[in-house]
Amino acid sequence: MSRALKFGSHLKELRIHLCQSGETSKGVRQFIENHYVDLKKQNPTFPILIRECSGVQPRLWARYDMGKESSVSLTNLQAQDVLKQVQVLSQK
Repeated sequence: MSRALKFGSHLKELRIHLCQSGETSKGVRQFIENHYVDLKKQNPTFPILIRECSGVQPRLWARYDMGKESSVSLTNLQAQDVLKQVQVLSQK
């Protein structure tokens, strides 16, 4: 599914915050393992930042034109649900 996801020019950056070992971030870690490479292949110059920090709640941030930002919680989501949230934020 991520193979077809090409980001538009209105989207400037994605940031994923997660815990390296916490249960609430398990789906986010699986998303990174299963989908990150395909996303980068489709968007090779697009910045996708992965930020790991012990004890942090998983969250996805998107930065758009004019510095506008939007975020969603990824707590306890499965990898496919994380991918859906990436799609939603990339189309705003």
